[in-house]
Amino acid sequence: MITELMRKLILQVAVSLDGLIEGPNGEFDWCFTDQDYGLKDFFKQIDTLFIGRKTYELMLRMGENASPGFPKFREYIFSRTLHKVKDDAVLIKEDIESEVRKIKKEKGKDIWLFGGGSLTTSLMNLTLVDEIWLAVHPIVLGGGKPLFTDLKERVELKLMDTKTYSTGLVFLKYAIK
Repeated sequence: MITELMRKLILQVAVSLDGLIEGPNGEFDWCFTDQDYGLKDFFKQIDTLFIGRKTYELMLRMGENASPGFPKFREYIFSRTLHKVKDDAVLIKEDIESEVRKIKKEKGKDIWLFGGGSLTTSLMNLTLVDEIWLAVHPIVLGGGKPLFTDLKERVELKLMDTKTYSTGLVFLKYAIK
């Protein structure tokens, strides 16, 4: 029996202790940037980014500061409202389930679900996310955008790895069962 190997779709995200990915004003200045926190090794494992419209537009506004130290990745932008994206990116407007399934079957490294609460919800509800890697920061924001909203079903996870840093950041790596 031949087993088809598929690329994994990994949600890797910074989150506050109260489960938020942004503060009340959309800020993410609370995220630690004082050391690598395993990103260089993670970058070796992936070659593709999935980005939602709001995150994409934020990255365009930030310019060079949007992804400091990131290698070049193939970018897929998911939006029903955008008509055009930068030349080196691919716009996905419709039938995201079949498009993501097709991309996961292509040769290559794993895929980083980089940003977008709506995109995360959609891909989680379609059961297309394979792993969740959380960089839990030692801060309670008290308000802002939650990591997960409007999930249709309970999602069971299996803890694969943990790492604790001297700053208090705890890295949790889960597989979706």
